[in-house]
Amino acid sequence: QLQLVESGGGLVQAGGSLSLSCAASGRLFNNHATGWFRQAPGKEREFVAVINWNGAVAYYRDSVKSRCTITRDNAKNMVYLQMDSLKPEDTAVYYCAADRTYELPTTVSSYEYWGQGTQVTVSS
Repeated sequence: QLQLVESGGGLVQAGGSLSLSCAASGRLFNNHATGWFRQAPGKEREFVAVINWNGAVAYYRDSVKSRCTITRDNAKNMVYLQMDSLKPEDTAVYYCAADRTYELPTTVSSYEYWGQGTQVTVSS
């Protein structure tokens, strides 16, 4: 089993920045693709960003592409999501997810492991 714990969420004004962290434990992590998803109240969980197993390749949803950066540090079993120029529509619970694959999955059903989420609230 792989355990994932997110941190770094909070309340920020529009235009501000947040850095989310995802800590992994329990099994080998550096052969897992890791993604960030978010879920706003009343909406389905949606893909935000994904990074491949060694950190060499990343992919983003269009609406965050110029504002977010996903990185990982396999020596520390950590994945990060830096979010800049935040907008009220970015408000959601953000989840870290991992799956043992060399691809870059973007769908919820592709991931085996999930964290509990961290709340991000952007005020206007």
